[in-house]
Amino acid sequence: MTKNAITVPQEQANTRRRFTAPSLPLPVWMILATLVLLLAAGLPAKELVAVFNAGWGAAIGEFALILIPSFTLAATIDRIRVEAPPLLAVGLSPLAAAGMVCPDTAYAALTPMSKRRRLEIAFGSYAGFKLLFPAGPLIVATSIGVSDTWLLITCFALFLPVYAAGLAFARFVELRAETAPPSSGTTKTRLKVLIPFGTLCALLALGVSFDFSQNVVVGFLVNPKGALMCAAGVALAMVPARDRRACLETGLSRSGSLLVIIGAASALSASVTLTVPVGNFFAGQSGSLALLSLFALTASFKIVQGSSMSTFAAVSPIAAPIVIAAGLPPVAAVLAICLGSFVAILPNDSFYWLVRKSALSDMREGHATAILAGGSILQATVGLAILLAAYWTFGH
Repeated sequence: MTKNAITVPQEQANTRRRFTAPSLPLPVWMILATLVLLLAAGLPAKELVAVFNAGWGAAIGEFALILIPSFTLAATIDRIRVEAPPLLAVGLSPLAAAGMVCPDTAYAALTPMSKRRRLEIAFGSYAGFKLLFPAGPLIVATSIGVSDTWLLITCFALFLPVYAAGLAFARFVELRAETAPPSSGTTKTRLKVLIPFGTLCALLALGVSFDFSQNVVVGFLVNPKGALMCAAGVALAMVPARDRRACLETGLSRSGSLLVIIGAASALSASVTLTVPVGNFFAGQSGSLALLSLFALTASFKIVQGSSMSTFAAVSPIAAPIVIAAGLPPVAAVLAICLGSFVAILPNDSFYWLVRKSALSDMREGHATAILAGGSILQATVGLAILLAAYWTFGH
């Protein structure tokens, strides 16, 4: 009797000590956090749902047009068992990201070419989108009313060391942690793997070189998303007819889970942007301090928004008066904003999940986050140091 009287309370105490937070998928946590933020802001039910809907659907259709053909392309290349030299995909990554105006599309399109060095492809795509025309620099310059013929050359010059820093970091991680799976030895390197990507590049080049606005069909096909769909169609034509449905189903299933995560992350970003007045923390700087403010302002928006395109859109109205009031060189201001958008690749960024599930799938969440955030912050830091040194040398 005495033994039972002692044992029962001990078991109850052990049960209390073992209590932990419920194990929920990350999208569920993001949805709950979004609802809590909006409720704390005092939004009535109808407005709360409207904000959630707008955030969730902000880019979901756009990403569906990116992810489904990209993963279909990946499935077809995996089925025909063709592997290209990893350095080819790494070298193409920044150019593809700039041409497609999307690092997600470039990464998803290029990783099927190589099972190795995917982290290098990721950081190459990220740097190309942020610092090469017609992507980040052109978007920012247009938004804040900057027109300078030296911008393209200056951006390319800054891109090179930033790109190199990302590659060096990724290579170090891959060698140390063995995140890149070894080649199975069953694949062959053949130029046929380049046919879909050649189609993609040719259509993008046509879109940049000529105006097809009068023909909506051709205009869509030379758009990055239309060109990607064409490339996926060419890849499907390269596999036997009996395998094509399976490739499409693989593309759909792999896209579905990512689209849910992207929707939840977008809704959370919209709620944080609505409730946290980030832009009020910066005002009245000049010179190097103004450049640092632009960098920090953009970085804070990127951390909150997740999406790089949303960051560029949100920062520009706030950054434009800072650039004018501070009397900054236009090129330096654009570069400061572009570099700030590197910070950081976090779970509220769709690019994070694309790379996480492909290149870092065997790692714990915290380790993967540290790698992706650390690499992007390293790229930003290298670029900012060079920008400030150049400003102090030539800007006065």
